[in-house]
Amino acid sequence: MTEGNFVDYIKIYASSGKGGRGSAHLHREKFITKGGPDGGDGGRGGHVILRGDKNMWTLFHLKFKRHFRAESGGDGSSSRSSGHDANDVIIPVPLGTIIRDADTDKILYEITEDGRDVILLEGGKGGKGNWHFKSSTNQTPRYAQPGIDGKDGWFRIELKILADVGLVGFPNAGKSTLLSVITAAKPKIADYAFTTLKPNLGIVEYRNHQSFVMADIPGIIEGASEGKGLGHYFLRHIERNSTLLFLIPADSDDIQKEYDILLNELRKHNPELLDKDRLLAISKSDMLDDELKEEIKKELPEGIETLFISSVAQLGLMELKDKLWSMLN
Repeated sequence: MTEGNFVDYIKIYASSGKGGRGSAHLHREKFITKGGPDGGDGGRGGHVILRGDKNMWTLFHLKFKRHFRAESGGDGSSSRSSGHDANDVIIPVPLGTIIRDADTDKILYEITEDGRDVILLEGGKGGKGNWHFKSSTNQTPRYAQPGIDGKDGWFRIELKILADVGLVGFPNAGKSTLLSVITAAKPKIADYAFTTLKPNLGIVEYRNHQSFVMADIPGIIEGASEGKGLGHYFLRHIERNSTLLFLIPADSDDIQKEYDILLNELRKHNPELLDKDRLLAISKSDMLDDELKEEIKKELPEGIETLFISSVAQLGLMELKDKLWSMLN
């Protein structure tokens, strides 16, 4: 999908249906002039339901339709006939979707399973018909319950991408190029910062027809956790990745410093991100000879395994896949 079609944040208004009225009908037919109460119950109002769909990966379908209203239930009628239950309004959403109350910002639901239904707003219950209220002291009740009103409200829907591996690095570190080489994804690639404005997903084909999903996240800059650059748009997507692949180019002035900045921005956004498995890849390594590689190895960060790769020259990519697969499994 194009960047303009990738939507990972939307605000919607939803309203469930009102329950139908119970009937206060009294039984009447030939030769029975004073029959008892036989009013039926009202039907349930329609729910507003969110359903996880593994075939979706964006909230673009909600961009131009943000109001969802369910119908009211049918009214009860004679002969204890119940009103019909209204149809539910079902909103499909991608896996990894979070639903928040727009007023309190409280997380209400997280949808991570395909086909899982979450009732966002319950429809109102139908009112009881008058036959429910018949008693020895009240043989012909002439009243019934009204239906219960539906509920409504504004909700914020956010998407956190579900991917096995998340690419973390400064703008122009070669993340999009790597994704385009080892997957069938076609991200936008250019030699200027912030080429990638929205996350891109690609499926990495591995040995024996196995695969895993990799996400190219827009580049981090210092201060991203405070919203600088595109930080506030993309950092939440990293939270869903089980493994983080840090990418730093071989021509970087200071690999240790870049790695520390990246790590610090993740820490400030969410300290739990540091609990994820991490791997460091030095990209654009085709410009290095053995002597330069040895020099760089002396300056590499401690506590993280490092590989030298080149997406353009196809160097070290199989070794990278092997390492990522072993970390994921």
